[in-house]
Amino acid sequence: MSSTDPTGPRPSAWPQRSGLLGRRAECEALDRLVDAVRAGESRSLMIRGEPGTGKSALLEHLERRADGCRVVRAAGVQSEMELAFAAVHQLCAPMLDLLGRLPEPQRDALSTAFGLRSGPPPDRFLLGLAVLGLFAATAESRPLVCVVDDVQWLDKASAQLLAFVARRLGTESVACVFAVRDAEEGAEHDVESPGGWGLPEMELRGLGDRDARELLRRAIPGPLDERVRDQIIAEARGNPLALLELPLGSTPAELAGGFGLPGTRTLSHRIEDGYQRQLERLPSATRRLLLLAAAEPLGDAALVWRAASGMGITDGTGAAAAADHLIQFGTLIRFRHPLVRSAVYRAATAEERLGAHAALADATDARAHPERRAWHRAHTTAEPDEEIAAELERSAGHAQARGGLAAAAAFMQRAVTLTPDPARRAERALTAAHAQQEAGAAEAARRLLAAAQAGPLDERQRARATLLHAEIEFSAHHGSLAPPLLLDAAKQLEPLDLPLARDTYLQALSAVMFAGRLAQGSGLLEIAAAARAAPRPPAPCRAADLLLDALAVLFTENATAAAPAMRRALHAFLSEDVSAEEELRWLWLAFITAMARWDDEAGRSLTDRHVRLARETGALAVLPLALSSRIMMRLFEGDLAEATTLSVEVDTLTAATGMQITNYGALALAAWRGREAEVEELRAAAVSEATSRGEGVGLSVVQWTSAVLYNGLGRYEKARDAARQAGAAPPAPGVAPQWAPTELVEAAVRCGDARLAARALGQLMETAEASETDWARGIAARSRALVGHGDEAEALYGEAIDRLGRTRLRSETARAHLLYGEWLRRERRRLEARDHLRDAHGMFTAMGMEAFAERAARELRATGETARRRSAEADGDLTPRELQIARLASTGLTNPEIGGRLFMSPRTVEYHLRKVFAKRGIASRTELATVLAADAAAGPAG
Repeated sequence: MSSTDPTGPRPSAWPQRSGLLGRRAECEALDRLVDAVRAGESRSLMIRGEPGTGKSALLEHLERRADGCRVVRAAGVQSEMELAFAAVHQLCAPMLDLLGRLPEPQRDALSTAFGLRSGPPPDRFLLGLAVLGLFAATAESRPLVCVVDDVQWLDKASAQLLAFVARRLGTESVACVFAVRDAEEGAEHDVESPGGWGLPEMELRGLGDRDARELLRRAIPGPLDERVRDQIIAEARGNPLALLELPLGSTPAELAGGFGLPGTRTLSHRIEDGYQRQLERLPSATRRLLLLAAAEPLGDAALVWRAASGMGITDGTGAAAAADHLIQFGTLIRFRHPLVRSAVYRAATAEERLGAHAALADATDARAHPERRAWHRAHTTAEPDEEIAAELERSAGHAQARGGLAAAAAFMQRAVTLTPDPARRAERALTAAHAQQEAGAAEAARRLLAAAQAGPLDERQRARATLLHAEIEFSAHHGSLAPPLLLDAAKQLEPLDLPLARDTYLQALSAVMFAGRLAQGSGLLEIAAAARAAPRPPAPCRAADLLLDALAVLFTENATAAAPAMRRALHAFLSEDVSAEEELRWLWLAFITAMARWDDEAGRSLTDRHVRLARETGALAVLPLALSSRIMMRLFEGDLAEATTLSVEVDTLTAATGMQITNYGALALAAWRGREAEVEELRAAAVSEATSRGEGVGLSVVQWTSAVLYNGLGRYEKARDAARQAGAAPPAPGVAPQWAPTELVEAAVRCGDARLAARALGQLMETAEASETDWARGIAARSRALVGHGDEAEALYGEAIDRLGRTRLRSETARAHLLYGEWLRRERRRLEARDHLRDAHGMFTAMGMEAFAERAARELRATGETARRRSAEADGDLTPRELQIARLASTGLTNPEIGGRLFMSPRTVEYHLRKVFAKRGIASRTELATVLAADAAAGPAG
């Protein structure tokens, strides 16, 4: 990589032969970008175009225009090298004096990634927050402009991190401007990731004929044959670099006699040919020095000079001076254009390249940079070499310790190719496949797994391969293909590694629950039966073993038979004896078990712990699932304001990280609020996403939340149809056996379908009768009252209100009041009905359950009373983001802590808080809790 900071001495600029003909609009857009950053705003931009269209020239224009700003620069290098965070390190190096300004977890993560300290591998999104914080701290003194060229050649870790940061810029006075090369036919680099960054783009096309002719005239002063000129223009197709470089190296006779180049070569290769003709005229020592610089992707001038000395290049200064029109040597090395680097590397023979990498390996400090030395050594031979392969394998561990999963995977993949022994090669391929899977590269993992399975694997390795295959499919499809593969792996592992086998059975149950009705092959009952038949674990049982036993009995028998085992499993997870790693892996299944028991207190504790642990450890991959579970509990509790905050956090997380996750909590929240149009929009997207990923549980959630919506709106036929579909799914705890039948009883009774209501009630009672909780008994009483008559129904309604009133479940309690009030009105007991309908209306209104509130209001009007409208101001004039930040600030969190949770800089947090203060007419954070409490008590206006 190369990086420059104009605050210090800079090398002389390259000769400006052409200006920027035909790029007036683009230059003006960059000028506006700089003006916006100077005014305190942030901007991100991706400049995209073919090689030579002027991307680098525009970046140089941006640097020249950014007077008064601090400019930092990095560029990708065309190389297979995967040194994690190399580009980010180059970009951040001039700012590391501000590292102490960051919160400790971010400071430690960045120091570990840059090799400044040792420590556990940092989470890549925590690193993103650290870089964002570093940018913001730098911009406090003057605006910051970050320029990154050739994004398509960045190391994967840097690309992921910079994409994250660019999407999270807010009000930091920071600009991030990237340039990426469009793929050419036959090109090997991958530009898919930059294209998916979601940033505003500026696409560069070729110059028009008039500008092309003017640029060529400037490039070739003096006479030029008209036919040659026309052919050059046609050949270049308006590409500025081609117009400048294609004529270079051609003799006057060649220009006079015609200019023809093979049409089968890509444009970048033809431009490289021009550079290669220039290289041919250079002294041998200069060409060798340039080759060393081309093979060293970090632009480390000191390393290149050491390697040059090792190769016997004694007059390094003279060798560099002979190529000063192609390369600049300073603290860091910078080629005139990326195509110069590739031309240098392509022009060298295979033997010369091997020699350059050997010299660089010898010059690299093995203790300080073992991974860099190993990678160069790996390019010193084309033959299998066990010593180098083993060094690569060891270096993969160093790379991963710095947080570079993609780097570790690349090192292991190279080790595979250099391993001579077939059995060792298969073992390393299996390890490399696992590393690629961890790095999120599913296709690369599949290829390496196939290579491993083609080699001689022992029984344990074959079981590991089967398990890895299942994990790859589960990551890609969230369940539909994974369950039978996980089941097969668990069976293979039983005689080899019983704890891992039992964990794999749990994975299989989790996968099949996600797959739901879309599961292919092994179903819930088959997997549960196999798990139950597995050998017993040695004493003492782990919490995961207790959980597996409970779920296996639940699915093979019923909730009554499983109740003792479920109590033991929940007790284990609610204790303090479970490791953080085990909790992160299995807390979701523990929550599902709590739902199977209708244990709302255990469910609340487990979801709160899951969210807290995921945040504290930076386990962002599991945080959305933890947040979704917490949202469901808050909806049952009637805390729609908190559910809204959590839902915004899910959206923030997925937008910031690019994870493919559907926010089912947002769908449920819209249903609880009774907002049909919003539900319809979210439902269509959720169905499409769930179907494409094989996530059948999502379809069940969609149907159940639709039933809640339509019961609230009083459109009972639609509620009946949706609840019936949701209840027909495989009986994983939650939707199918519990919540959908609850909605179906109510909808069927209102539709006059007594037989369907009775069947739904029977399904519901199978789980409710197995639990002694007030939630279970209260819902059972409420549902039985719906199908009952006379004194029996009245007693059941009273029991439901009493039992549910003892819980935190305000939305369930309010619905019990509503149903009892409706029953009393139908019994012509209007005065008594009004009391319960008023309670229901007040509770629904305060919670924001608008459809149910209107249903209660209609019933009140039928008794001759009009529901009172609330006039107190609500928090509706705060945006969801402002409300979320205000709530977090009211709990005592600092701006950096809030920023860390919401993936934004402290300055952006402060910006939103100032808007909250202005809207609420307050002056300090201490007043937030009082104001928000008043908003919540007032409920929705109107």
